Amino acid sequence: MNITNKTVLITGGSAGIGFQIAKQLIEKGNQVIITGRSEDRLKKAAAQLNNASYFAGDVTNEEDVNKLVTYLAENHPNLDVLINNAGNAFVYQLVAGAGAFEKAGAEMLTNYLSIIRLTEKLLPQLTGRPEAAIINVSSIVAFAPNTSLATYGASKAALHSYTQSLRHTLKATSVKVFELMPPLVDTEFSQEIGGSNGIPPHEVATSLLEALENDTYEIHTCNTADLYKVFLSSPQEAFNMLNQE
Repeated sequence: MNITNKTVLITGGSAGIGFQIAKQLIEKGNQVIITGRSEDRLKKAAAQLNNASYFAGDVTNEEDVNKLVTYLAENHPNLDVLINNAGNAFVYQLVAGAGAFEKAGAEMLTNYLSIIRLTEKLLPQLTGRPEAAIINVSSIVAFAPNTSLATYGASKAALHSYTQSLRHTLKATSVKVFELMPPLVDTEFSQEIGGSNGIPPHEVATSLLEALENDTYEIHTCNTADLYKVFLSSPQEAFNMLNQE
């Protein structure tokens, strides 16, 4: 698809992968709106980006989502691209007393259910455009979980399944559905799980833009491609790769 002169919404766009995607899209002549919970972080991020707008709100909060949808309809009615990038993760083991139910609930709400809600509310705008896209940012752990991120992996596996169904459902429309599946990335978000050993976020952004230009709908960035090959032949071996003692 053409990735110039588009209007793009990026959730979780004030830092990390979302910020780098915004930066590279703006460099290609797109108008970008970034969202996030912290207005201060959004202001700082927007100040570093040219031609970027921002909207402060929590994608897990229905009232905030409704305000965002209204804001877009009034100020950016020609929305072409939705990038669902906001995420939440807890590092813990599935042992007694870990609070798995509460942690999994928070992860599922941010990483899966909030995406379904926002996507559904923005579909009328997107389907009205001559060329549009939805990009869901999932993860390498959608294929095989890391046991220290067990419920995070489950939320990304759910997102992977949803994305496949959404792509099939919208295939006769103007909306293309992509899934960005990075491995470990060096961001503030990932520091608790050894993010300093991950790839830089600008590499993830570059892989996304290349995939959009080539209509590669499932994007296996860097090490994800290697794990996926193993997964196809042996899911157990892929699991072992992410859970080496």
